Amino acid sequence: MPEDDDENPISEIRRAIAANDGSALLAAAENVHYADLADLYEHLEDDERDFLFKTIGPELATDVVAELPDSLIEESLSHFKPAQLRVLLGNLSDDDRVDIFQVVSEEEQVRFFSLLGPRDRELTKSLLKYDEDSAGGRMTTQVGRITADMTVKQALAVLRRDREDTETLARIFVIDEQGRLAGKVRLRDLAFNTWDTPIRDILDDADEFTLATADQEDAARMLSRYDLVVLPVVDEFHHLLGVITYDDALEILQEESTEDMEKLGGIGGEQTELTYLNTSAAIHYRRRVIWLVGLAFVSILSGYVMFRFSGVLEKAFVLSLFLPMVVAAGGNAGGQAATMVIRALALGEIGTGTALRIAWKEARVGIFLGVTLGISIAGFIAVILPQFHPEAPTTFSFLKLSFAVATAITLQVLSATTLGALLPITARAIKLDPAVVSAPSLASIVDVSGMLIYFGTAAAILGL
Repeated sequence: MPEDDDENPISEIRRAIAANDGSALLAAAENVHYADLADLYEHLEDDERDFLFKTIGPELATDVVAELPDSLIEESLSHFKPAQLRVLLGNLSDDDRVDIFQVVSEEEQVRFFSLLGPRDRELTKSLLKYDEDSAGGRMTTQVGRITADMTVKQALAVLRRDREDTETLARIFVIDEQGRLAGKVRLRDLAFNTWDTPIRDILDDADEFTLATADQEDAARMLSRYDLVVLPVVDEFHHLLGVITYDDALEILQEESTEDMEKLGGIGGEQTELTYLNTSAAIHYRRRVIWLVGLAFVSILSGYVMFRFSGVLEKAFVLSLFLPMVVAAGGNAGGQAATMVIRALALGEIGTGTALRIAWKEARVGIFLGVTLGISIAGFIAVILPQFHPEAPTTFSFLKLSFAVATAITLQVLSATTLGALLPITARAIKLDPAVVSAPSLASIVDVSGMLIYFGTAAAILGL
């Protein structure tokens, strides 16, 4: 939403709402993009929202409602009377209408169905059978369709007739007599050919398509990979059902990236489309508390490891100086590896049967990283640390200490990078979300393993 100032229409709308001036509000709202109106609605109080929607009416509010976060959809529709709702629901594109039906309560679904016309009702029911995270659940059926046996003149007549009900004419799809996808043409192909040219002579193959049951993220990735404007969606018999447009793909990828970021941070629960400031503290609490409590108890294992190796610390308390560094280095290295692998999984760069290759690659990276860190810290312990005159160890030299710590950190980074790479792959293999399993659990596992490696290595090398 544009920043507030004295000139922009958003400020005019705010002033009109404050003054309860419907005429000024309507005049200003007509000059504002519906996405900005949706953003404004989210930041208004309940009575202000009611005044806004009752003033602009169902025609102007149609696109605004489609842009609202899911949690505000049902509340926003409550501002309209049944006759107005009939107009609004009828004006929605079929994919936006289905999105709304997927997030409202069953009681409201029944009420909204009763307000739809017969065609819209049947179309909405047919689309609702697809999961909301599938390609079929995100597609629109409002697509230009012609048949291969038409001429250019006949095709243009059909498209002219259906232009108001077609979301995009950037790509026009050709179907056969059974409704199966046969190819595609561009509008310019029709414009620059003679009227008597058969469509079958100018159509291109539609090699890129997706099944309606496919995951929405896979469909969005296809749009991005092949630089498509629209992606046709077909059933198992190759009948053309609809398309996913590039703006749908942008929304899907934004949702999926947000979901992955939250899961990497150990945030659970259902993703909210509300802005950070408009999400209540209670929701933030519920989404964070489970992982925090669970990981807190897992971290008790770290304390247990320290307790078991307390004798080693008593004999060489100087080891405590480097314990946080070794543990943190493993966590950082493992996190880097997990992030790289999760990203590759999300982009489809990693297929099945590649676990050993990935483990070997990350193991080599881990060795190089670990040796680099080990040499750096060994130099610090052997050369710089004695200059601070710490309490000198009685059973070993600083040189021996440097070798023990360097070895421990090398082993820790090696194990952490390998584990960070394998955890996401293992999670996907057992049908779990790689981001959920990897990030929160990796940190706790690496903490425990880091202490075991550090104390075990130090005790062996230093003879403690």
